[in-house]
Amino acid sequence: MTWWLKMIRCLLRRVIYVVMRICYRFSVHGQDYLPKNGAALVVCNHVSFMDALVLGGGSPRPLRFVMDQPIFESRWLKWWFQLVGAIPIESERHSPGALRRTLDEVSQALRAGDVVMVFPEGRITPDGEIHNFRRGLETILARDNVPVIPAGLAGLWGSWTSHYGGKALKKWPSRFRAPVSLHFGPPVSIHEVEGVALRRYLETRVRALKAAGDSEIAHR
Repeated sequence: MTWWLKMIRCLLRRVIYVVMRICYRFSVHGQDYLPKNGAALVVCNHVSFMDALVLGGGSPRPLRFVMDQPIFESRWLKWWFQLVGAIPIESERHSPGALRRTLDEVSQALRAGDVVMVFPEGRITPDGEIHNFRRGLETILARDNVPVIPAGLAGLWGSWTSHYGGKALKKWPSRFRAPVSLHFGPPVSIHEVEGVALRRYLETRVRALKAAGDSEIAHR
């Protein structure tokens, strides 16, 4: 990555943080758990279409997030996704070999020392609950031995960008300056827990971090 692109992404991260603070009563905890340098994989629950922006603003370093190909190809937003280094992922059913291409790009980003963010549930929650993490997480970590930073996001369920009360983005916004909490947890080494147990362990950590965010919001 060129130095000027790094500078642009750092600047965008700061701008996004300010915007998130304007839109929400936004609190972030555990930012120091992200390494100051080098690669890391951030895993978080998926609540709404705003999640990537909230995480991007709350992270002390620019994040490269994995996102659905159809959204990445958006006519009006593709330039933005390319600028921030989003990594598109497409269904194998629609594009044979697509998963391998995504995994290759994730590996390239991690080996370049970037921080990559994934939503292991693979979709926005339909009911506000965290759903089982998918196997793709294990595949990424089998390729690259990097620290995993669990994160829990709370407060966005009920927003017009979530599936609360109907499909996301299909209803009028009804809340402004809602409390939103983001908790990062201590890094997890893939050597601590291996195989399917690693996926389940990370899911448990994310659930605990989300619960901490829910409790914080309830007591504000």
